[in-house]
Amino acid sequence: MSTRQYKSLKGLKKENLRDNMSTTELVLNMLAETSTKDISAAVHPAGVEESRRVARRGGEVAGIARKALEEETGVPVVTSLKASDFHNLLTSIIEDAPALIEEEDGEDTDNNE
Repeated sequence: MSTRQYKSLKGLKKENLRDNMSTTELVLNMLAETSTKDISAAVHPAGVEESRRVARRGGEVAGIARKALEEETGVPVVTSLKASDFHNLLTSIIEDAPALIEEEDGEDTDNNE
């Protein structure tokens, strides 16, 4: 998927795409970049066209890893979630934590009686 398509999926306009990726999305992106660098060092591409082919090969390595992970988990790696969604999720967890702790404490008391 192109950067434009990825940003569109996440509903981003001017925001940084990397700042809006999940940890898994970031790791796979880094795998593609590192694979491309390593392949480039091994084959020494000459010119733009050969470098483009090397970049595609590096991306294919990460694509294989993504597909394998999705097959194992049954969950897509690439999502429309963005930083504000993660922020809202964490905020709600933090705000709900005291009530959950009280609930657990109440259950412990009931079980001990």
